[in-house]
Amino acid sequence: MRAAVYSTFGPPDVLEIKDVDQPTIKDDDRVLIRVHCASVNALDNLYRKGYLPSRLDNGLTKPKNSILGIDVAGTIEAVGKNVQRFKAGDQVFGSCFGSHSEYVSPRENSLSHMPKNATFEEAAAIPCAAQTALQALRNVAQVKEGQRVLIYGASGGVGHFAVQLARYFGAEVTAVCSTSNLQWVKELGAHYVIDYTKEDFAKNGKKYDVILDAVAKRTFFSCLRSLTDTGVYITENPLKPKYHPIQLIMGSLIGRKKAKIHLAKPNDTDLDFLRGLVEEGKLKPVIEKCFPLEQIVEAHRHIASGRTKGKIVIKIK
Repeated sequence: MRAAVYSTFGPPDVLEIKDVDQPTIKDDDRVLIRVHCASVNALDNLYRKGYLPSRLDNGLTKPKNSILGIDVAGTIEAVGKNVQRFKAGDQVFGSCFGSHSEYVSPRENSLSHMPKNATFEEAAAIPCAAQTALQALRNVAQVKEGQRVLIYGASGGVGHFAVQLARYFGAEVTAVCSTSNLQWVKELGAHYVIDYTKEDFAKNGKKYDVILDAVAKRTFFSCLRSLTDTGVYITENPLKPKYHPIQLIMGSLIGRKKAKIHLAKPNDTDLDFLRGLVEEGKLKPVIEKCFPLEQIVEAHRHIASGRTKGKIVIKIK
């Protein structure tokens, strides 16, 4: 099968399209998926670069797992004997390492049936980013109706889902992004928008119950004055630990304001929940651009620029 492979850490150019062995499934809870589409996430960029925290997981000198990708949408071709929820021919989406390839073999508890009203491209854009936003707002911040929520990086992969989900949970949503994205972020559900190129939200005197830093570019300390007395600051990238250990320690000492670091935990329950929202028209993935697998280098360059509007999707089949 074809796959985007990297054998050394570095810039996007280290990625190559090669023929590799197709995964097989044993008599267990795994399924074999023919991949139609995958997406590129910030995590893929960090792993490819060999960012130090990622090397602790994926090899210090060279990558142990040479195929990137953590989102998948495709068709099941075979199932293990212990699989209960799926059968051959089912169209599914979910989380799976190595999805920048023609086939993957994830466990069934990391998958859900595709939304009936979604394309493979749209389904592939959902899993990692939407679960990250969902778990941060619902589980970590425990967002309640009427609370004020600020999303920093609201036009990105995690951010644009967070805007929609915070609105769904009944919060008053303020979205922070660049000038060109203000209008469409507001159309996603933001009550208020702030152009970070013209205004620093931390200096306008307004306070929020939750500040979700969806691009890991702020710090707890820079947001302190913008949090209510019981406010929560959440950063969405544990692999970029700028001040994170200090934030967690100090966060427990500064009144009741808290700093939290969040990394999504993929699971079928949350995927089922997100599928329901998509089918009800209450959640919509925004795709800036689709690249064929052969243009994986260009896709990574775009992600590395830090200016993605919504999601970047890779077409495999």
